Amino acid sequence: MPIKNANRTLPALNHYKHISYETLAASWLTEDGWEVFMPLVDHDKKTDLLIADDTSFYRIQVKALESLEEDIYVENKWKDKEIDFVIYFSMQGSWGYITKPFKTNRAKLNSHEHIRFHQHPTNFLKAFNKI
Repeated sequence: MPIKNANRTLPALNHYKHISYETLAASWLTEDGWEVFMPLVDHDKKTDLLIADDTSFYRIQVKALESLEEDIYVENKWKDKEIDFVIYFSMQGSWGYITKPFKTNRAKLNSHEHIRFHQHPTNFLKAFNKI
């Protein structure tokens, strides 16, 4: 059995957790037939994933939330950026939400225009295709 000998700091472990949700979304979108690109650097562009089909490209921001509550408010961190979708993953629950970027400073996560999904590829892709 492999043994992990690295001792990660808490900030590093938290960063790895957040990145794992980007990789998870990329995997599920790839499974659905999208071309998925991950920027080497995501400094101030708010693009975690770039997906493409034969004619269009879409910029996606992925957020991991430390909450079991779905009626929380989420902040708009992309107000002046041109992104197409935001995917929220609960790090404590087995759910998430997909939304188009909202223009307000914050929005309720479970508002009616946000699409809820269970953290499973079939459910995620069904939700993604609704947006």
